[in-house]
Amino acid sequence: MASIQKRGKTYQFTVSHMVNGKSKPIRKGGFRTKKEAQIAAAEIESQLSKGLLPHLTPVPIDDYFDKWVRLYKTNISVTTRKHYEYTYKAIKEYFGSKPLQEITRHDYQMFINQFGSSRSKETVEKVNTHIRACVKDAMDEQIIHRDFTRNAVITYTVPAKKSEEKHLNYEESQLLLNEVWKRLDQGLGYSLILLGLTSGMRFGELVGLTRSDFDFTKNTIRINKTWGYANRHTEGFGSTKNTQSNRTIKMDGKTMGHFKKLFKSMPTNIHKLVFYSPASKYKVISNSNANKLLKKVLTDLKIDPITMHGLRHTHASVLLYENVSIHYISERLGHGDIDTTLREYTHVIKELREKDEQETVNIFEKMIV
Repeated sequence: MASIQKRGKTYQFTVSHMVNGKSKPIRKGGFRTKKEAQIAAAEIESQLSKGLLPHLTPVPIDDYFDKWVRLYKTNISVTTRKHYEYTYKAIKEYFGSKPLQEITRHDYQMFINQFGSSRSKETVEKVNTHIRACVKDAMDEQIIHRDFTRNAVITYTVPAKKSEEKHLNYEESQLLLNEVWKRLDQGLGYSLILLGLTSGMRFGELVGLTRSDFDFTKNTIRINKTWGYANRHTEGFGSTKNTQSNRTIKMDGKTMGHFKKLFKSMPTNIHKLVFYSPASKYKVISNSNANKLLKKVLTDLKIDPITMHGLRHTHASVLLYENVSIHYISERLGHGDIDTTLREYTHVIKELREKDEQETVNIFEKMIV
């Protein structure tokens, strides 16, 4: 049974606790009322009865999150690290240095509501994912014993761009591919668009390619680095987004044939970069120029423009449309796990499910003779 003592203007509780046969009572003070001390003591006794060791030292959420990122997120790209820094800033602005032990589900939902009042669903979900992972580790360390992020409702006001607006459909992809082939002799930018569509690489991976990454015997391309093409990136060569992003992908012979021919006529450069651009600030074709060129081609084809990143979504959507395994697509895109692929391409999978549903019905109808 806990005992409550008054210490000046505040109250302190003492809970009996034995460690290896020796008495090691747990004490904590600073409570404004006797009732508050009794409630806190009851919580400690409840944890002890479950075999949990109470962690009484306050652990500020901002400090814990910062240390957690530094310890467990060492093998991430510069861009991904920026995302964690963004989450840290959001934590700091709302919670300050409030101890993890004092944050309730109500507090966390209020944070999500306020944070989401001016952000998109995608942004809120990303921040929530970061904090949830951190909180689970805090629970494993027995710093806290309740997941205050559990069942948090994601709220937002800025509508995210619809998935179907981020990629081209099959027919549009075919039109673009054929048009790009007609324009390949008009500049290196068209070769970049071609490879973006036929490989599904991220833009940083595309501009980070060197000649030695191309194997014209096996028709494969090795992806094991990126190139900094914006201020937020590491200058020059950098690491890929995650371990799974280091991969070698099989390419179609026609695309590889184009680059084999291109390398014979294209001057080399100090970095051996494929998409080298000496006039550019970052020494490669810029993302903005590539997007402008892609927009021009699509506008000429009377197709609603997408970005270079949209070519990555288009690549995956075409493969899904052609019934390529979701597991292979995830591997080819360099996703951290298959859940990422399923989440990003739910809209396409849903369309294919409807198609499969009808084909399944047709199969059994054809069996009747």
